[in-house]
Amino acid sequence: MPNAEEEAVIVRSVIQEMSEDILSKIHVLEDELTEAISHARSGEYDGNEIGQGELVLFMYGPNAESLLASVEAKLRESELTRLSLITIRYGGPGAPTRIVRLSDVKLM
Repeated sequence: MPNAEEEAVIVRSVIQEMSEDILSKIHVLEDELTEAISHARSGEYDGNEIGQGELVLFMYGPNAESLLASVEAKLRESELTRLSLITIRYGGPGAPTRIVRLSDVKLM
């Protein structure tokens, strides 16, 4: 469970159909996100929710903008998340948020 004071990056993507191939790609992406976050020391990858045609990825850290910068390239590279919506939360639950399309995020 993330610290209530931490900021969040929550990525939402549409999954057309679930298959072993898609699950494999999700696991690869999760490993890449975990590695990128660890390398940048920007927070932690906290897992996913999959269901009803949607993939949601949860990441937490002390600075949501830095956290997004550390994973942006991996999100852009993955066919699963190229067209995702990203919620950037500036604090714990209930804190102000900003929602952006990954395609609208400027390269950092």
